[in-house]
Amino acid sequence: QVRLVESGGDLVQAGGSLRLSCAASGDTICISTMRWYRQAPEKERELVAALTSGGSTSYADSVKDRFTISGDNGWNTVYLQMNNLRPEDTAVYYCNAEALCAGWAHGPYNYWGRGTQVTASS
Repeated sequence: QVRLVESGGDLVQAGGSLRLSCAASGDTICISTMRWYRQAPEKERELVAALTSGGSTSYADSVKDRFTISGDNGWNTVYLQMNNLRPEDTAVYYCNAEALCAGWAHGPYNYWGRGTQVTASS
């Protein structure tokens, strides 16, 4: 089991910055990849950024060069630094963990936080 809690969402003006945090607890040693997703009203949830246990990162084209995903050792906290925010970045941002431990039936399993609202006003 992995539990995720996001924080850091806020209302900012376009061009501003925010840093989201995702606090992980439980079987964090089993996590292989952490991801940030977002979902705007009446739109599909989309992948924003990913970070693997090996340190590789990937980003959606729409956020490249503006957002940075990072994490501390041991997956205790994962961050999403968001710079030069645009109105189209407005969404609920969700943290996701993919995890699999020896002895677990099936898997890997995906765990989700409850989200944090980011609003960038024009």
